[in-house]
Amino acid sequence: MQFRPFAQRAAACALVVLAAIPQTTQAQSPTLPAELQSVRKLLDKYNDPVVAVHDGYLSTLGCISYPNGGGEGAMRYAPGAMGVHFLNMGAVGPTLDPAKPQVLIYEPQGDKLRLVAAEWFMPTEVAGGKAPAIFGQTLGGPMEGHQPLMPPGLHHYDLHVWLWKTNPEGVYSPTNPAVKCPATGYSFAEAAPKMAHPHK
Repeated sequence: MQFRPFAQRAAACALVVLAAIPQTTQAQSPTLPAELQSVRKLLDKYNDPVVAVHDGYLSTLGCISYPNGGGEGAMRYAPGAMGVHFLNMGAVGPTLDPAKPQVLIYEPQGDKLRLVAAEWFMPTEVAGGKAPAIFGQTLGGPMEGHQPLMPPGLHHYDLHVWLWKTNPEGVYSPTNPAVKCPATGYSFAEAAPKMAHPHK
């Protein structure tokens, strides 16, 4: 005779949990201006990293973090991480397209990769001596390549945009303290890249 009250309480608890799920999901997604919402929608297909590989984005293997941020003579990164970069060299050139970032960034979560950001990237040698801009933002740099996964001589500008994961430092911050790299495997805790002189 005690089953009915127990069942009612269990059902009520289940409804509370189910009601909380969309709120949790929403809290994990950044609030974006309309332009970036449109960009995120265009790039949502890359939530599947296999689709990204098919479209020419190839993994640079390592999960990158900057636990100490950046100091004098280096990029002024806040302490945090970036994640695993998938680079599309076919998209690299002298112009930037909102629909075609040069880099997609994933965060390892267990045995999965979760898409968290996109990056617009331009080498200084094709930038014409002027820092490029997109979304009303000037790309950071010029800076040296991010070692150990990039040669230091690859001077470039870049802009990270956290389209899928909220960043306490801001949607355009290079690093995100909420991103975590695994303690084992191909994780690299780097020093922030040094500033470089643009090519004329």
